[in-house]
Amino acid sequence: MIGGFMIDMDGTVYKGRNMIPGADAFISDLRSRGIPFVFLTNNSSHRRSRYHTKLLEMGFDVSEREVLTSTIAAARYILSRHPGKRVYAIASPEVTAELREAGLETVQDDPDIVLLTFDRTITYEKINKGYRYLRDGATFIATHPDDLCPTEDSYDIDIGPFIRMFEQMCGSKATVIGKPNRLMLEMAAMEMGVDPEETAMVGDRLYTDIRMAQLAGTRSILVLSGETSRSLLEESDVKPTYVVDSVADIPALLDGMRGH
Repeated sequence: MIGGFMIDMDGTVYKGRNMIPGADAFISDLRSRGIPFVFLTNNSSHRRSRYHTKLLEMGFDVSEREVLTSTIAAARYILSRHPGKRVYAIASPEVTAELREAGLETVQDDPDIVLLTFDRTITYEKINKGYRYLRDGATFIATHPDDLCPTEDSYDIDIGPFIRMFEQMCGSKATVIGKPNRLMLEMAAMEMGVDPEETAMVGDRLYTDIRMAQLAGTRSILVLSGETSRSLLEESDVKPTYVVDSVADIPALLDGMRGH
């Protein structure tokens, strides 16, 4: 059986502002089985309370701890792998405050780590400070690798280009936390209190959601309610463990596993 679920949000349990039919029943089913879960997002431009509120407004029965942003995952990673280190965060004021609340010591001078998030308040001064600290030997960590962030009507530049800029200028390779990197899965498993190998990723994107599970050697469930069609799946070298039309079909899938 599966010990814990990591669940993508947009395209998996909702589309835009609308819940995908049966998604709330899927979450209720996991609760009735006693299977822990976390919702995942790579977006580090907002506090996780924003995503939690969105899920509540749609009718999902979830706690804030059951939402894991790449910001919180990065904080967990730093606390577990770099305890006591000082962090210069290239982040919005609200996200910087969240990092402090999570237990990090954020500083403006002489940091051990430069943490790059999706900062919509970014300035030349922040970029230049980050460059100088990395050049002087600070460890480089980024919340996620995305080049573009989808918006209501288009795309915004995400942090991928900034990661490459800093790497090229400073010669220091970033540790990147978010999907499809295994670290996001490890932090999610830590949050749920289960072994990473016991988890399963549910998502609609082959090259982030399913690829993360593939890289980590764990199970994945592709839903066809979002970005990926059957024809795209057939053409891809990234293959999920299971394929369902939507999350509404997962309870029956779990029943089938229990029957074997």
